Amino acid sequence: MNHPIYKVCSVKIVAPYTLQVRFDDRTEQTIHFRPVLAGELYGPLREPTLFNQVRIDPEVHTLVWPNGADFDPATLHDWPEHVNALTARARKWESQPA
Repeated sequence: MNHPIYKVCSVKIVAPYTLQVRFDDRTEQTIHFRPVLAGELYGPLREPTLFNQVRIDPEVHTLVWPNGADFDPATLHDWPEHVNALTARARKWESQPA
């Protein structure tokens, strides 16, 4: 299986829970993350002050947050292909008792 390698080059907050992400192949995605923010790792990102602390990790070139949350750059690059599955997974996590 061939997994493309992408690097996040820039990120900009454009709305609540929404980031404009530019990649090394000169493409970009505007991603609304709120529907996938659930579970132990991503749930805390519902707090806007934490979500807005997003940055680009200089070593792996992806989005990271202070609580350790991150996303594979290839997933971010191809977000429209993954968003439904990620949203379904987040709903499942929300429905499980803590």
